Amino acid sequence: MEHMEKAEAIILPERPKVKNDPTTAQSSTKNAKPAKSPKTPKPPKAPKEPKPQPAKKEKAPNTPTAPVDPNSMFKEGFLKSVHNEKPSKKIVTRFPPEPNGFLHIGHSKAVAINFGFARFHDGVCYLRFDDTNPQAEEEKYFTAIEDMVQWLGFTPYEVTYSSDHFDELYDLAERLISKDRAYVCHCTDTEIKLQKGGEKGAAGPRYACPHRDRPPEESLEEFRAMKNGKYKPREAFLRMKQDLTDGNPQMWDLAAYRILEKPHHRTGDKWRIYPTYDFTHCLCDSFEEISHSLCTTEFQLSRVSYEWLCDAVDVYKPMQREYGRLNLTGTVLSKRKLLKLVEDQYVRGWDDPRLYTLIALRRRGIPPGAILSFVNELGVSTALTNIQIVRFEQSVRRYLEQTVPRLMLVLEPIPVIIDNLPDDYVEDVELPFSPKDPAFGTHTVPFTKTVYIDRTDFREEDSKDFFRLTPGKSVGLLKVPFPIKATSFEKDNSSGQVISIHATYEKPEEGTAFKKPKTYIHWVGSSSTHSSPVKAEVRIFNPLFKSENPDAADGGYLKDINPQSEEIYPDAMIETGIEDIRRRAPWPEEEGEKGKKGEAGWESVRFQGMRVGYFCMDRDTEVGKVVLNRIVSLKEDTGKGGG
Repeated sequence: MEHMEKAEAIILPERPKVKNDPTTAQSSTKNAKPAKSPKTPKPPKAPKEPKPQPAKKEKAPNTPTAPVDPNSMFKEGFLKSVHNEKPSKKIVTRFPPEPNGFLHIGHSKAVAINFGFARFHDGVCYLRFDDTNPQAEEEKYFTAIEDMVQWLGFTPYEVTYSSDHFDELYDLAERLISKDRAYVCHCTDTEIKLQKGGEKGAAGPRYACPHRDRPPEESLEEFRAMKNGKYKPREAFLRMKQDLTDGNPQMWDLAAYRILEKPHHRTGDKWRIYPTYDFTHCLCDSFEEISHSLCTTEFQLSRVSYEWLCDAVDVYKPMQREYGRLNLTGTVLSKRKLLKLVEDQYVRGWDDPRLYTLIALRRRGIPPGAILSFVNELGVSTALTNIQIVRFEQSVRRYLEQTVPRLMLVLEPIPVIIDNLPDDYVEDVELPFSPKDPAFGTHTVPFTKTVYIDRTDFREEDSKDFFRLTPGKSVGLLKVPFPIKATSFEKDNSSGQVISIHATYEKPEEGTAFKKPKTYIHWVGSSSTHSSPVKAEVRIFNPLFKSENPDAADGGYLKDINPQSEEIYPDAMIETGIEDIRRRAPWPEEEGEKGKKGEAGWESVRFQGMRVGYFCMDRDTEVGKVVLNRIVSLKEDTGKGGG
């Protein structure tokens, strides 16, 4: 970016006001009175001491902002109080996703809380797949979920499955029936809704199912008949006998088992009945001796039924506590809506960088540490957290600023031929990978007779608000010793676009003072010997939706899609330093990418394209063709402005 040097302001002292100065007043003889004896003059007042000017705050010399304590969310607030409520000697938590979809940005908070809480307190955390619905589960989801947990930097104490406990769960269901705390119901869905007061939002009277008071022996026989194939799906349910007078809907005789005629991915055809979430979750927590069952506030009402069931079957009762979920505005996170976007080809797939699934964020180049840092910055409370995309990107930008190297990338290249340099001229220019951290190292790039600059850095006609290259004006090339001055340009007759620029290298004669240019621009040299430039396709991703609430748009979220959500620059050029940072990736080597030098995936090759944005390599990269994704812009406003 260009910077104009501002003249330092000079504060002049205020001119004193003079009253009745005898040396300048005109005398008057009109109505003159006899002179009086002169009064003894008062001693002059001592001059006031000037008020001390406040010292100007000096800017720190490129000192990085102090990082937020990565464990602050566990040291204060909600999670600290949860630990203080039950300071167990051994902390055991679990992250229990349903394997029926890909994790998204909201799930990252659950991962960070459950795994992080255990790690902070020297405990352990299970990754437990809640695989009780074979109709919706697919192997690809199991694999992707475990992969994302590892990528975020966490290693499960053990990977378990609710289906591991199907036999135990069935035995406890029979125990519940024997204690007259559950019964088999044959009501239709409509009848069950009426028993609970009607459709959602209705306030009709609640009443008991006609099967509620059947003898336990009869319910036990019917439950075994459900298991053995007597009934088809929805013809029979096992319901818990809770408290219909309770104001909490989670106590209105919830279903415990239902019939599903679908083979299970792990147990095959062994079962025709499967336990519900409300029956399974608390009991699996108990089996695994979870000390702190941490979930979102949508399960707050479920705490009562959670504790009721553990007590009803006489098993260990973990402590459930609820925190506010994380929701990102300006996008959609529902599995159903994401599936529609994928199937109708609005996006390339579940990992399209415009989505906010974790696999999409990884492909876009968001580092796992940036996601954890973002969650930590927000903190944890019981309130729902609605965050704008720009807030998320600001957090990512701060993280990348300190952790990735810098390179020169030209999106729309125009050749500049420097006419007063020899055809074979090559000068090695040393560039730091980071102006703030010497540990990043340096590299050299060739400065040659022909260099490429970005189309936006040249104008055919000058103006007072433009400080880059125009005919007759000098501009600096980053780290090149002397500036260049444009002398002429050539245009394509059909398109009217500038296709080349001619310039001179303004190296001063010996003994002549060097005049520093006002502006420096980035560039890439042309040298076949150095394999420069490296050609690339650059994909710039903008928000997929036009509004903050796509669901509220006229016609629904599909009518809110931004037609400019992806811009492609097929002929971009990048300097040869890209090969060096590619060999040294991942950038940064943190969280799930730690210790994976050369093995962390294309997206771990991250860098700042100076004056352009933050980028990573995409998996579409192949021999002879580099594909880059923009992670985030340099600033919230992506335009370069007039200068």
